[in-house]
Amino acid sequence: MAKIKITQVRSIIKRPKDQKATIQALGLGKINKVVEKEANAQILGMIKKVSHLVDVQSI
Repeated sequence: MAKIKITQVRSIIKRPKDQKATIQALGLGKINKVVEKEANAQILGMIKKVSHLVDVQSI
């Protein structure tokens, strides 16, 4: 599988609980924090749910 780099670019303040939980599950939580993950179906679904809060780059 391909690796992707996920960067949080917007705050989770005043967001629904499910979006906050998704950000935490991705390993994010602060603006400009970057994590690398494998691009599998579960991760891509999580990214789709919070796509307005994160920036995604393929490695």
